[in-house]
Amino acid sequence: MNKFIKYIKKIQTEGITTDTVNEIINDHMREHRHTKHLYKRYIASVKDGPKIFNRSPINYGTGSSKNVFRLDDKVNNMLNNSFDSDIVDTKIGYMFGHPITYRADTAGDSWKKEIQNFLLRSNTEDQDAECGKFAAICGYGARLAYIDPEGNPNIEDLEPWYVVLIGKDITHPDYSLYYYKLDDADKGDHLYAEFYDDSDVYSFNDESGAFQLVDQQAHLFDYNPLFGVPNNREQKGDAEKVLSLIDAYDRTLSDASNEIEQYRLAYLVLKGASLDEDDIKHLKETGVFELLDDSEDIKYLNKDVNDALIEHHLDRLEQNILRFAKSVNFGDQEFAGNQSGMAMRFKLLGLENKCITMERKFTSALRYQFKVLCSAWAKKGLCSPDDYLSVSFTFTRNLPADIASEAATTAQLQGRISERTRLSQLSFVSDVDKEMEEMQKEKDEYAATLTGQQNGNAQQDNQNGNQLGSSQSGEQL
Repeated sequence: MNKFIKYIKKIQTEGITTDTVNEIINDHMREHRHTKHLYKRYIASVKDGPKIFNRSPINYGTGSSKNVFRLDDKVNNMLNNSFDSDIVDTKIGYMFGHPITYRADTAGDSWKKEIQNFLLRSNTEDQDAECGKFAAICGYGARLAYIDPEGNPNIEDLEPWYVVLIGKDITHPDYSLYYYKLDDADKGDHLYAEFYDDSDVYSFNDESGAFQLVDQQAHLFDYNPLFGVPNNREQKGDAEKVLSLIDAYDRTLSDASNEIEQYRLAYLVLKGASLDEDDIKHLKETGVFELLDDSEDIKYLNKDVNDALIEHHLDRLEQNILRFAKSVNFGDQEFAGNQSGMAMRFKLLGLENKCITMERKFTSALRYQFKVLCSAWAKKGLCSPDDYLSVSFTFTRNLPADIASEAATTAQLQGRISERTRLSQLSFVSDVDKEMEEMQKEKDEYAATLTGQQNGNAQQDNQNGNQLGSSQSGEQL
């Protein structure tokens, strides 16, 4: 897509043209189909999802004989083992199970309050998890910053297969295009496209059969507000490397299920006996065979199925799927029992390495997001354009908490490291700043209570002293 940059800059003085929009969309069609197919696999869509759903029964053929009919081509189980969705869900649950913590280190209280309101208004906990899910499935997610009807900056996650990001780094692209089908009861379905640059958004539709520019507006940011969130530098989904292994697992298990189901379609073998049409009719009515000689025998002709070989093959496929996708099966026996923190970390090392890569990409995208948002907040006087550099993001892994071990460790760290760093080591503390505020509030309340008690004791001592002095004076009289 970077080939369009020079051309767009050349014609930018006249505005983006409809021909360019058409070329960009046509050039993106291959990527569009690929990323959408990955999502269809994730949701196990029967139409365009896993390959196993498109499998037809094998036509073995019967040769030239018209009296021979095959029974083992009538069963066609299509069993989908959704490893790709499990790989994605495991990563997202592990990485985004605890929401990202946002923190601004500047002294501007009004801007901090604005950030808190933005996080609540935008429902960022859900938005971040969904964007991370799209990135893990398709290789990248897409996010749009916009000004809502109330005049507040907001964000929205977009389906990545409808987004074209043009630039060297999709976390801060030069240009972006968002296109989708718009359902119109009167005019029918037609494409709608929005082209974004640093200042404006251009709207197009193809109601007349060809794209036409229908609107151009300033988006009120100083930077391109439609940007991407890559899963990794290569923009590959977590399950892309193991799709062929997953398909092989589906085929093997489906074929094994076919063999089991075909047992009831097995041929009946009569040894030393024969059946005419009347015998077959009587057999269907009564279900009884009469054998008159010891040499006669009746049995079904079944295939010998090597179940040990099938189990070994399935186990190896599963191991390779999880190994090369850098995922884990938390239901496996190796995660049973009371695991130490260090042992658990070694078992999760592959998953953790994968999450670290995504965390860095996500952080880069979030930093650009706040750069865009700060350009709007600065116009309101809430911050300076560079204050986005003071916003930090903390990702907390979602693991079973060993509270006793954490408490013992943090107790030993008290006085040796900062209180903020010490509290951040506790998995059950989601917002360190709020926790420190609550701790300070409790200290102030305790100090106020203690001061009140001391004042009350002092007053009581004064009263006791006055009473004692009066008593002594009375005795002297």
